[in-house]
Amino acid sequence: MTIDYVRELYGTPFLKLVAQASRVHEVRHNYDDIQRCTLLSVKTGGCPEDCAYCPQAARYHTDVKAEKLMKAPEVLEAARNAKRNGATRFCMGAAWRQVKDGRDFEEVLEMVRGVTELGLEACATLGMLSESQAERLKEAGLYAYNHNLDTSRSFYSEIIHTRDYDDRLNTIGHVRKAGITVCCGGIIGMGESDEDRIQLLYTLASLDPQPESVPVNALVAVPGTPLEAQEPVDAFVFVRMIACARILMPDAKIRLSAGRLSLSEEAQTLAFLAGANSIFLGDKLLTTANPEPDADYRLFEKLGLGLRQETSFESERA
Repeated sequence: MTIDYVRELYGTPFLKLVAQASRVHEVRHNYDDIQRCTLLSVKTGGCPEDCAYCPQAARYHTDVKAEKLMKAPEVLEAARNAKRNGATRFCMGAAWRQVKDGRDFEEVLEMVRGVTELGLEACATLGMLSESQAERLKEAGLYAYNHNLDTSRSFYSEIIHTRDYDDRLNTIGHVRKAGITVCCGGIIGMGESDEDRIQLLYTLASLDPQPESVPVNALVAVPGTPLEAQEPVDAFVFVRMIACARILMPDAKIRLSAGRLSLSEEAQTLAFLAGANSIFLGDKLLTTANPEPDADYRLFEKLGLGLRQETSFESERA
């Protein structure tokens, strides 16, 4: 695979591209098999990083308030609820620049052990990791580690200044070396060019081995962050990224992640047709809004996916 191939693929006429991606998806996956995940912020706000999209950065004036790390029993209760609501992966996110050994890391390891014992895929996103920390997470039962590249190497410095691109790649390397599956994707709609999106796709698809999980996020422009005035990403651009990711990384879970509230049901359906096969359940992703669970189940019903089931969301309303 070359960068020229990715450019050519990205420039394929939209209907032809979606059709090609759909064929790849049908061969490698099952349209009925859409993994449902839940993402919980276990340590919110107060982050020293300056990621321009993130309301958890301490330097920005947003509605997000800094909180201490949650305790393992509280997190495990949330994991049980997620499992009852149909989630098979439970992701835990902490607003840290990097993991520090000590009491908080020990608490996270306890969370990972508990989530794994519940029979869920335990996933974490905690910032940068050392090799030894990745190994300890693996020993605790961590199934996946999320560490997004966010954008292209060339556009990265326009968005983040407190770490560089190689810091992210090094953490991904530590995760892979420890035997943990890699969840790595990006964010669309931050002001990047088509070439930046092409470069991001090329970098992701060139990882060896390729990521098992690729979240595609649409920017949520949060008041108080440097990107608060960004216009919502065009749905056709978003679906184009999904389609290219499916073709370039045929075995990966391609995850519809942040920003789904800006996408219509029709746009989400196109994304599923183009190869997306995972969503996040719950009304919040870390600190940003997500579709209500009932809205997702109604869409699944319309698409004939047969995923609707009795949930605690419904029971609480009854």
